[in-house]
Amino acid sequence: MQTSGAAYGKQELKELLAARLSRFVGVVPEEATNDHFYKALAGILRDDMAQRQVRFAKESEAAGKKKICYLCMEFLMGRSLKNALYNLNLTDTARAALADFGVSLDKLYDQEPDAGLGNGGLGRLAACYLDALATQEIPAAGYSILYEYGIFRQKLVDGWQTELPDFWLPGGKVWLLEREESARTVLFEGTVEESWEGAYHQVEIRNGRKVTAVPFDMVVAGKDGKGVSLLRLWSARSAGLNMDGFNSGNYIEAMEETATAEVISKVLYPADNHPEGKSLRLRQQYFLVSASVQDLIYAHLREYGSLDNLPDRVAVHINDTHPTMAVPELMRILLDECGYGWDDAWSIVTRTFAYTNHTVMKEALECWSEELVQRLLPRIYQIILEIDHRFRWFVWERTQDAEQVERMAIVGGGAPGHGVVRMANLCVAAGHSVNGVSALHSEILQKTVFHDFYTVMPEKFHNVTNGIAHRRWLCQANPKLTALLTELIGGGFAYDGAELEKLTAYADDAGVLEALGNIKRENKRRLAAAVRQQSGVVLDPDSLFDVQVKRLHEYKRQHLNAFQILAQYLAIKENPAAPVVPHTYLFAAKAAPGYFIAKKIISFLVALSELINRDPDVAGRLKVLFLENYTVTLAEALMPAAEISEQISLAGTEASGTGNMKLMLNGAVTLGTLDGANVEIREAVGDDNILLFGLRAEEAARLKGSYEPMEYYRNNSEIARLIDFLNGGIAGKSFPEIWNTIHWDPYMVLADFSDYRFAQQEAARLWTDSRLWNRMSLLNIAGAGRFAADRAVKEYMDTVWN
Repeated sequence: MQTSGAAYGKQELKELLAARLSRFVGVVPEEATNDHFYKALAGILRDDMAQRQVRFAKESEAAGKKKICYLCMEFLMGRSLKNALYNLNLTDTARAALADFGVSLDKLYDQEPDAGLGNGGLGRLAACYLDALATQEIPAAGYSILYEYGIFRQKLVDGWQTELPDFWLPGGKVWLLEREESARTVLFEGTVEESWEGAYHQVEIRNGRKVTAVPFDMVVAGKDGKGVSLLRLWSARSAGLNMDGFNSGNYIEAMEETATAEVISKVLYPADNHPEGKSLRLRQQYFLVSASVQDLIYAHLREYGSLDNLPDRVAVHINDTHPTMAVPELMRILLDECGYGWDDAWSIVTRTFAYTNHTVMKEALECWSEELVQRLLPRIYQIILEIDHRFRWFVWERTQDAEQVERMAIVGGGAPGHGVVRMANLCVAAGHSVNGVSALHSEILQKTVFHDFYTVMPEKFHNVTNGIAHRRWLCQANPKLTALLTELIGGGFAYDGAELEKLTAYADDAGVLEALGNIKRENKRRLAAAVRQQSGVVLDPDSLFDVQVKRLHEYKRQHLNAFQILAQYLAIKENPAAPVVPHTYLFAAKAAPGYFIAKKIISFLVALSELINRDPDVAGRLKVLFLENYTVTLAEALMPAAEISEQISLAGTEASGTGNMKLMLNGAVTLGTLDGANVEIREAVGDDNILLFGLRAEEAARLKGSYEPMEYYRNNSEIARLIDFLNGGIAGKSFPEIWNTIHWDPYMVLADFSDYRFAQQEAARLWTDSRLWNRMSLLNIAGAGRFAADRAVKEYMDTVWN
């Protein structure tokens, strides 16, 4: 087997497929279904990549490379078959081998479900980094949970988001390798018993509840298959049936213990708007980090026999605050199981962990009640209290400011035992590096969110702007565009996204611009055909495709987009003879199950689409569609077809965004505020190739204290008209919570409305000049290379992990 490039020729792959079908399914190729062929091909690739990963790990260890352990509650992997074939240079070989059996590779792609391991940008970022780390030949392991049902499958019932189980494992488990021999035990609750034997402190948890963490491995090959990342996913199982309870007749209680353990890995992000949900979320987080830290410590001790050199050989990255309990968990192992003193243990911890923050909003920083932490994790709670005590003293010595000490404290906000544990503060206190995910975000962290910390320890703070797996989002998702780019500038951009800059040489080449426009239109036709097949809705490929696809949250302001669409609709109704650029608005998003107003915004968007799409007065001029159950696979179809990329969060609220980068890479023009990575997109493409509107971050911050949305309603007739219309209901449904924007508008939708409306009109005007628009599109593609995940992981290696 080769260590790079295509591992098999066509004939060898055919033989492997036939053998696997016979061995594992018991059928000959002539009798095999598409599902049989999919699982056979996936199994071949999985085993190949697993062997490569073992070899790569040994070679990396021999070369003295530092290992990266990436902790994240979610990895939004999408489908694996296309990505594995592409990175192993086997796509054409597989297509030809399958054709000899009368099987279509594209139909096999459709057999695979999206892996239910993530939800939004956080998880997709983690997945992109696994690909980039492998391509850069950096040894890496991601750690997460094997969610049996994912987050949920979204179904719109009468316009309302309904959450259904996402049964992805029957088709997705073929990519997983169970490693039961590496199972770990995670302990919850119980009583801490301490004793001293001479100078040695002994700690034991009595009557704790044990949960077994069983690892399942997914392997991700980098480009050409030289480097391979490992994703270790933990499945929760009961440590065993309580036979004493069962035999004494307490059958239900005995079974409840099993159910309580195994529910941990059932669903990603269970609703936490009730005590049971909060408890489950904390159990999930500790389950993930305890199993993962035990795992990486075991591997390190097996290799070196000591943890003294752990920070030199391993970097552990906390992606957002969900895995923060890894900090006290590593302290627990060092103190209680390895015999380290506090100072030596803390030195190892602070040199091992780094933390990426993903929010600019202080109110979104994760906190847990002391009572809950103490009850579920009694020993961890003791360690957190000691960290807090020592950190308070450290800050006091540096500042002599009691109020600043309290603001920076890890445990606080109430009387002793009744406060909260501030996870972000713990991350910043323990990590040797803290980074934001865009230049603006990192600046905001230093000036506001973590300003106290920045004044005391500025050396910790860095910026690493997010990046995307451009090989997936361009080379795999948009093959015709990739072929054109390869013809124009060569194929080097697949390895180095910066080479896309060479495309600027063709910015005024009429033939290239026309070819680019033709590819975009073909992608729109392909999307329209898929939408018609799935939903029966007819989209016009000759209209402007305006796309807003992302997690549904108020700060992302999908309702601002909806208000503008409603205003446009009312303007057409008022003056039907006025010329209108035909416009198709596409939305896709999931709202957190317990987030009522977000679900109400989805209902509003669906009702708006019903109103508009049924009205003959706007037929051919205006269409709105909400695509349900947003997934990576759906995104891969949407991104190449988009012409406008809606990035309209209130400036100062979006950390970075990654959808903006994927859409830009596929030639969409950003219409947005100067928020998150939009600032750097503007730097990359210039003012003439981005459509900006709205308040700047500093302007929004200044306005916040005096903002009165009702004033905009009183002074702007267009706002008044659409709000009054909304008050009467849309498509037979009422939306008082959204109408209430005139009284409660924390994300300043009405303040930015007029400027946004103008920007939309300007976008439509520019789009009618196809050569100009295609030039803008080309320059966006050319500027997208700086947002490759390869660049981001190199920066992490240079500024954080090493």
